[in-house]
Amino acid sequence: MSSFDDIYEKILQYPTIILHRHTSPDPDAIGSQAGLARAIMEKFPDKRVLCAGENDEGDLAWINHMDQVKATDYEGALVITTDTANTPRISNKLYEKGDFLIKIDHHPDVDPYADMSYVDPDAPAACQIIVDFLNEEGFKITKEVAYPLYAGIVGDTGRFMYPETSEHTFKVAAQLASTGIDITEIARNIADVTFDEAKLQALAMDKMEIDPVGAAYTILMQDDLKKLGLTDDQANVAVSTPGRIKDVLAWNVFVEKPDGTFRVHYRSKGPVINELAAKHDGGGHALASGANAKDIDEVKQVFAEVVEVTKKYKEDHE
Repeated sequence: MSSFDDIYEKILQYPTIILHRHTSPDPDAIGSQAGLARAIMEKFPDKRVLCAGENDEGDLAWINHMDQVKATDYEGALVITTDTANTPRISNKLYEKGDFLIKIDHHPDVDPYADMSYVDPDAPAACQIIVDFLNEEGFKITKEVAYPLYAGIVGDTGRFMYPETSEHTFKVAAQLASTGIDITEIARNIADVTFDEAKLQALAMDKMEIDPVGAAYTILMQDDLKKLGLTDDQANVAVSTPGRIKDVLAWNVFVEKPDGTFRVHYRSKGPVINELAAKHDGGGHALASGANAKDIDEVKQVFAEVVEVTKKYKEDHE
């Protein structure tokens, strides 16, 4: 793994820097991308810094808007991806046209695709890594820089609830809050849902099935989304819903795509599920991962595997 100094030296070398994040972004993806971009622009005003994506930020546009990038922008450019574990998830495939590629991430490094990388799976958010980088390399963290970074940390820690949250995470959050950002506004923006999104959460609960071992699943079909006027990305609002049930230890939320396949969301309060996701064209964190299923038969297979892992987890912890 490369060092922060190595990454900083590359930033110094390039007049054009283009930052990418993953598709169907969450606050950590947009926040880490925007926070690093703003910090570079403030320290090096002569550099051209762009945030690239497929304009799929949706309800998260309050964190940052994407720039319009062209293939010609990548000529002799440094490209940096943040919060993106593998190449299929990089938003905007023009990233391949850059001169040099750096990966900054906190997911397990199952796809070491970059020329240089800094990956820390113990960090609860890519935004925390970005703050550590900025501090070590002497960047000034202004209010404008802090806003997206704080949003990303709040989002990926589940408002400081998830187990990867550490004492250092709180120190980083305090530093960002000290810049004068409106932390109440950020928390509200992350937590608020529309009335139709709330209806989808209720539908996810209504359709949920729970196995006696403590594994649960719910399936959201395209018809469900269309009736509520919601997009596939907005279905993410229901991913955490089964976890509100006290006796549920691990769960799947399956969202049908327009082509009839399914996006698979894995979440857990203890059982390790990222190895299961890897079997189905996916991956992620030990307690939060994503994958794909080609049909209902694979959906059933996915959930059967979650049931087995949950059963073993309970046996090991009794």
